[in-house]
Amino acid sequence: MPTPAEGARSPRSGSTRRQFLLGGAVAGAGAVAAVGADLALNDQNPGSAPVSVPMNGEEKVPFFGTHQAGVDTAAQANGVFVALDLHDDVDRDGLVRVMRILTDDAARLTQGQPALADSEPELALSPARLTVTFGFGPGLVERAGGTAPAWLAPLPAFGVDRLQPEFSDGDLLLQVAGDDPLTVAHAIRMLLKDVRGFADVRWTQRGFRRAYGTERPGTTMRNLFGQVDGTSNPQPGTEDFDGVVWTGDGWLAGGTGMVVRRISMNLDKWDRLDRSGRDSSIGRTLANGAPLTGTEEFDEPDFDATTGIGFPVIPQFAHIRRARGGGKERIFRRAYNYDERPSGTNVSESGLIFVSFQADIDRQFIPMQRRLDELDLLNEWTTPIGSAVFAIPPGCAEGGFIGDTLFT
Repeated sequence: MPTPAEGARSPRSGSTRRQFLLGGAVAGAGAVAAVGADLALNDQNPGSAPVSVPMNGEEKVPFFGTHQAGVDTAAQANGVFVALDLHDDVDRDGLVRVMRILTDDAARLTQGQPALADSEPELALSPARLTVTFGFGPGLVERAGGTAPAWLAPLPAFGVDRLQPEFSDGDLLLQVAGDDPLTVAHAIRMLLKDVRGFADVRWTQRGFRRAYGTERPGTTMRNLFGQVDGTSNPQPGTEDFDGVVWTGDGWLAGGTGMVVRRISMNLDKWDRLDRSGRDSSIGRTLANGAPLTGTEEFDEPDFDATTGIGFPVIPQFAHIRRARGGGKERIFRRAYNYDERPSGTNVSESGLIFVSFQADIDRQFIPMQRRLDELDLLNEWTTPIGSAVFAIPPGCAEGGFIGDTLFT
């Protein structure tokens, strides 16, 4: 019989035969017999198989390899992004030292092993698909004496932006993701202990998706507007994905470019929009994510289709039309929701931690964002309040460290 959730109320009301049996048994010091009677009374189908409970605490994602984990990994339920500012006295040799330490502990933690000098080693024993991904900002690459790709710089100013410094920029990024929030929290603490002599935390952003086991693997996530988010993504493991995401240039070969945008979502204002308006703003139905010209989520949108009176079925201002453009600029998006304490009369303080990976940010992301900046009806309810760009180095072999291609 499955154990009831902690703090859950009984689905029954009033006195029951079960309560009578339990009460009498406890009074007579026959608790064990009462529990047996309770199980028998609740076994409505003795021949049925026990209810399966999803378990993935022991599941591990390999750390070493051609690419860093956490990019093409199936999205986990929890994602935390920590940006760090390097101390002024950290030089090239200091960067090598800290990246060796971080790599060693990240490799251990992702495999369910405690970090070196782990003060709470028991918290590391259930990795639950933990991944740790490192990103380098332009300042770190400069201190390392390397040549940064042209796109490794703050994004251009967009008219919709209301950027806040506490959510923008940074020298070193830690992306820590996993299906168990306790595992993620412990990993972050261990990694920040490693780096505290070299850098200070600039910002932290915590996001979530559906909990493990809530939906079938591969289901497109929904954001807090209720919209499916990421339908047109290239599929990891395909040539299409490789061409969109991985770069082949210099020390970054096997790595990628990363954009992190914190987007505030005005749910209070969104509540005042009717269903048809919501569908039109994105160009898809909220019910199943199908384009307005189709019936299923992955149907190809028909941007030429018109209504009986000649208007586009998918409006010119619809998000999917503006993001698609001519179809030449593509990205791999990996977003997380956030929901924090509301203030004043607001019902929510919520939004999206938008993350995208692409081989060339200048060529792939910026033209798309410019179209969205110029005309996207979703801008009525969304405001970018944070922005950062990082280079994600390739993976490394055992005995190496993340970023070793930059330093060699």
